[in-house]
Order: sequence, then C-alpha cells, then structure tokens
Amino acid sequence: MSLALSPVGARPDAAGLLRRHWPLLPLAATVLLLLAPIAAGDASTSGKVGPADAASLVLVVVCAVQALRGRVRELSPLAVLVLGVPAVGLAVATVTAGDPHAALPGFVRYLQVFVLVPAAIVLLVRDAGEFRLAAGCFVVLALVQGAVGVVQYATHTGASYQGEDVRAVGTFGPGDVMGMATVVAYGLVVATAAALAPGLPARVRRAAGAAALVLVVPLVLSFSRGAWIATAGAAVLVMVLAGVRRALKVLLALAAAGVVLVGGLGVGSEMVAERLTSITQVSSAPDQSVTDRYTMWAAAESMWRERPAAGVGLKGFPANRDGHSSLGLSSGSDTAGAGQAYIRQPLLSPHNMYLLVLSEQGLIGLTALAGGWAALLVAGLRRCVTGGSALRDCGLIAIGLFVWQLTDFLYADIGGPSTVLTGVIIGLAAWWALPSPSGDDTAPGGPGRPGPRTALRTGRGPGEAAAAGGRTGLAAAPRAVPGADGR
Repeated sequence: MSLALSPVGARPDAAGLLRRHWPLLPLAATVLLLLAPIAAGDASTSGKVGPADAASLVLVVVCAVQALRGRVRELSPLAVLVLGVPAVGLAVATVTAGDPHAALPGFVRYLQVFVLVPAAIVLLVRDAGEFRLAAGCFVVLALVQGAVGVVQYATHTGASYQGEDVRAVGTFGPGDVMGMATVVAYGLVVATAAALAPGLPARVRRAAGAAALVLVVPLVLSFSRGAWIATAGAAVLVMVLAGVRRALKVLLALAAAGVVLVGGLGVGSEMVAERLTSITQVSSAPDQSVTDRYTMWAAAESMWRERPAAGVGLKGFPANRDGHSSLGLSSGSDTAGAGQAYIRQPLLSPHNMYLLVLSEQGLIGLTALAGGWAALLVAGLRRCVTGGSALRDCGLIAIGLFVWQLTDFLYADIGGPSTVLTGVIIGLAAWWALPSPSGDDTAPGGPGRPGPRTALRTGRGPGEAAAAGGRTGLAAAPRAVPGADGR
C-alpha cells in the first residue's frame, strides 16, 4: 500500500522513514511478536507476560513520552470520555471485590487491553498511512500462522481433534486452540476490506484479494465454529459497506473457493461438514463443550444477580463458579497434540465476554465497557457511510475488525497471548470513529502534510511549516526540482 511518505518527487531514505515513524515500531512488534512459538506443554498462559505483551508496554511508554513532548494527536472530548470511562468501572470492580489483592492482576490486564493500548494507538497513529501499516501487520501475522497451521493439518502434527492430530493451531499450541483461528480471521478481514476498498491501487487490491482467499484454508482447518461465524458476519458487513456489486463478486469467489477446497480437493470435508452441522445443533443436541458453555453462562448470570451493581470482582468468576454451577458442568477440556502431552484444562471463564464483565464488574463495568464499544461502532459506521472514499479502506478495516471482535465476544472472552490484539483492534476502531478535532489525520496520504508534530519539530507554527514546503520530521525530505522528473 502506498503510504505517500513524502512530497511529490521526493525519495525518502530508510533513515528518514525510521525517524518519522519510529513510534510505530512497538505497535508493529505487538502484532508480529505473536509469531514467536509457545513452548510445548505450556498450555496455561494465564497471568504470564509474553513478548507481545511486553511490546505493548513499550508502546504505552513511548506514547507517554511523546505525549509529554506534545507530539501526539489531539483528542476530542468524546474520545477522552470513551477511552477513559472503562478505567473507572475497572477501579470500582477492583475496590469492591471480595479480595482486592486477588483482583489486582485482573485490573492490570483489563487496563492494558481496554484502556492503555487503545489510547496509545489513538494518540500515536497520525494518519491513514500509519493506520495501513498497522493493519498490514495483521495480514503478515495471519499468513505466517496460517501456513504453519496448514502444514500441521497436512502432516498430522496439529492439535488433537476427533482422535487425530489435525487441528491447525499455528505456533499457539493446543493450550490456546483459538489463537491461530483468531489471528487468521483478523488477517482475512483486513485483506477482504483492502481488496474491496475503492481508493487503493489495483495491484494492492489484487494482492489483498489473493491473501484473503489463501487465508480461508487455515481458517477452515482451525475447526473453530466461533471464528467462522464472526468472520462471515464481519466479511458480509464489509462487503455491504463497500458496495453491493463488489460484495456479490467476492461472495461468488469465496463460494467457488469453498467448493474447490472442500468439495473438489476434500480438504477436511468430513470434519468440516460435521463441525458446520454442529452449529445448528447447539440447542437441540449440544455437545459437551456447548453444554459447559451454557452452564457457565447460567453461573455468570447467577453471580450478577447476587451482586448486580459491581459484580463479584475482577478474577472472581473462577472462585465463585462452583457455587453457582449445576452438576452438568464438566471438570475441564482435554488438550493434546502439536508437541504437547494430554492436559486437562480447567474451565475458568464463561466464554462470553459480556457475561464475564457482567458477573465480575456488574452493571457499572458493563455499561462503561460495552457502552464505549457501542459508541465506537455507531460513530465508526456513520463515518464510513458519510465520510466519502478518501479513507474508505481504513474505515472498512476498522469496522470489519471491530465487528468481528464484538461478535466473537458473544461466545468467547479474553485469555491467551492473542488477547493483546483485542486492545490493538479497539484502538484502530477508536482512531477511525473518533477523528482528531484538528483534522490532521484525515488526509489520504497523511505523513506528507504538516501536523502538530511538524510545528514542534521545526519550531514553526502550522502555517509557517506549510509555507516552508510541507516538510516534516526531524530531517526534511528533499523538495522536488521542477523538470527533474521529466514533467
């Protein structure tokens, strides 16, 4: 994707690009460090800080430093409210918990994912070019993890599924079977949005379309019903926002790819068919995993009824689960394969983010979090529909990823190394839905225009910087010489 990093005719060198965009390095690392494999047998990732989490911490620190230097985007009052209110709900749930000390790790984790990382992204990502760079990291992550997953299926080295080691889990291992499905789905949504965006070059759209079709394979081989449903919903919405004609073309292409992969080549056809059929049987003939989920949902509701205002406290669901569950709940889920021996994992959450928040944080926490998400969704959709086509690709990507996450929260919650990406997605959605009052982030090319940081770095005001030729960064890009390019 062309990021238009300098004025016309200029040829910025790598050092210049690094000086200008170095604050984005921790953001790229937060996404790409999820390529690091998890040690075999390390099924439990709860409470552990992985490389991606460490990178997100660096991102927050960089944002704080840049904010002190006055080199971040200006926030509107609505943005401050939406990004800051969840912290209040988290604080209330921590203070009112039965054991505030035990709730403290949960407070830190929620603050990281739902407040600090999103706010850092909104403040640091200055323009469409930097947004596209962050979105492109999702596609790279998805392609690599998807490739690993396809190899696992082909060589029977994946996680155990129906007695065979064929479930594609990428480098996340069987302890986090949703990890690969999640990141592949993210990449597929980004690629689909880029393929449909009218403002991008044709070669970029073609490459994105090819990437989307390729990523269908590992997503299917993940055997994750939740990821399938969320991806289908997000992709259809993106297609509709991009235009009916484009949507029909993409749907026909995806249908043809599905027929060839499953019907023609027989890629996991029997297992996929069985998994698809099970989606329609969640109420009439649910399997044990669905039964456990229903039981934990009922337990979460019971906890909320006991303490409706503030809930049982962060990290309080596991401690209160047995006292609110029926006898139909199993002791845990079985995991094996992909280099890991058989492990019985306990069920420590209701696998529904909204019910988890309701049970642990009550109506106060749910209103603060879900209320903010609803505001971002409405504002983002409105801008996508009425904002024209200059930044249409950014809107489609942001809305697609955000809708995927909100849909997935209906039958999943946070947990595992990929959790940090939830914060990144909320941040990208907030960047799109809550534009800067100064309008410095609305230019299609972005970095070539003067902005708040330009004035700070050059010592000039915005008008003076513009008069100086729109030069940006610590070292200005060379100005075009008339006639030097043959025009």
